[in-house]
Amino acid sequence: MNHPSILAPALPSGTGLPSLTRAPAAALRRTVRRVSLRVLPWLLPLALLALWQAGAEGGWISPQVLPPPAFVWQTLSDLATSGELWTHLQASLLRVVTGFAIGSLLGLALGSAMGLSPRLQAYVLPTFNALVQIPVLAWLPFVLLLVGIGEPLKYILIAKAALVPVTLNTLQGFRQTPQGLREVGRVYGYTRRQEVLEIVLPHAVPTLFTGLRLGFTKAWLSLVVVELVASSEGIGYLIVYGRQLFQLDLVMAAVIVVGAIGYAIDRLLDLSEQRLLRHRPAHGARS
Repeated sequence: MNHPSILAPALPSGTGLPSLTRAPAAALRRTVRRVSLRVLPWLLPLALLALWQAGAEGGWISPQVLPPPAFVWQTLSDLATSGELWTHLQASLLRVVTGFAIGSLLGLALGSAMGLSPRLQAYVLPTFNALVQIPVLAWLPFVLLLVGIGEPLKYILIAKAALVPVTLNTLQGFRQTPQGLREVGRVYGYTRRQEVLEIVLPHAVPTLFTGLRLGFTKAWLSLVVVELVASSEGIGYLIVYGRQLFQLDLVMAAVIVVGAIGYAIDRLLDLSEQRLLRHRPAHGARS
């Protein structure tokens, strides 16, 4: 009796051993992509630094106009070791944190109130949009007459700068909740408070964090502007002091500190947003 031969099934074309080599290649491509995403943002700053150094060494730029990077670094190190930098930085951070907190709280309250009440939005939003077109420096003489040149002046102007983007983004965040989800919540007997906390707020979180990041950026920029005009300490004061004495190395050192601190806090807010979004529920309403 002849037994039928047992044949192994034929491999489809394009499969088999070649597929084993694709996995390492794909992993390598992913690794290269991740490394590129981390390296690429540094290329432009490093190129600018190299151009700055080349200009200083080649004599293209006068040291009186733009000091060499090594000279600026030495000035920054001297400020740090003497403690002067930390004194000015502490004053600036206290102002920006206080003003940002006040402006953000007011912006969250006003934006959410307008987002939940179309009638209030109709009354307030047109006037608000008109007032926000006035820059911070234009408010300076008026606020100066009201509170003087002390710390309240700085808090008010910084808070005003943070208030605008936080309010508008909070309003936008509350607007973008799908109406269908809100109707589902009403069907399940949600109270107004439950609807806001479990449906509206989860959908508004990304836009709220965008507003907070923009609000901090505006607050930080306004801090420097306010300290340039009316202050005897702070990072902005260091810039003015260096300009008055024509110490451009001091000006550049203070500018580098402003950029570094602003970038660090923006990244901190970004990481907080990512962590919060990672843990938020996928749906606002209960099924």
